[in-house]
Amino acid sequence: MVLDGLAARLAAPKSGITVAATVTSWGALLAHPEFPVDVVILDLNLEDNIPVSSKLRMLRSAGSEAIVISRHTDSGSIYGAIQAGAAAFVTKTESADSLIANVHAAASGSAQLSDAVQRALADFHNAGEPNLGKQEHRALVLYAAGRSIKEVASDMNTTEETIKSYIKRARRKYRAIGVDLGTKILLRRHAIREGWITPE
Repeated sequence: MVLDGLAARLAAPKSGITVAATVTSWGALLAHPEFPVDVVILDLNLEDNIPVSSKLRMLRSAGSEAIVISRHTDSGSIYGAIQAGAAAFVTKTESADSLIANVHAAASGSAQLSDAVQRALADFHNAGEPNLGKQEHRALVLYAAGRSIKEVASDMNTTEETIKSYIKRARRKYRAIGVDLGTKILLRRHAIREGWITPE
């Protein structure tokens, strides 16, 4: 329903946009007969374990510009997408008109980052270090790698409650410097950017 609604707005007669394909997975996009297209609107959170950076690099090499859309507005997600080659980053709280304007700009090679995105990038660059303790860092890395709280506790020879405390403190320290690691997705994305873990 969301995809159909978005496609309808983009393909409206006055938008000046032709919607070539609407797909719900990365594989379906690559296999679509219309691919590559001029501009791809890519959801940051397809939850398919393929890093968005890999997708963006592949789109760029195929000759497609990419606009990333997401409900996540943390500076780390925005920085990662722009660094990997996204022409623009549009949050899902913005209007369809904003997305349409970004599509036209990307297609013409004149895409510019919005004020909100530029602020997020500045916040990311200006963020200090979280100053994690060794145990907090190790717990966070193991948890980001996909291990359960129970498995992390076993690896670190301590209790599950202690591990939960380490992770909670680490997330709080990151939040204090403007980096949101509040979900497993955000944590994994950050861990890949930092080189703690490698994309599967």
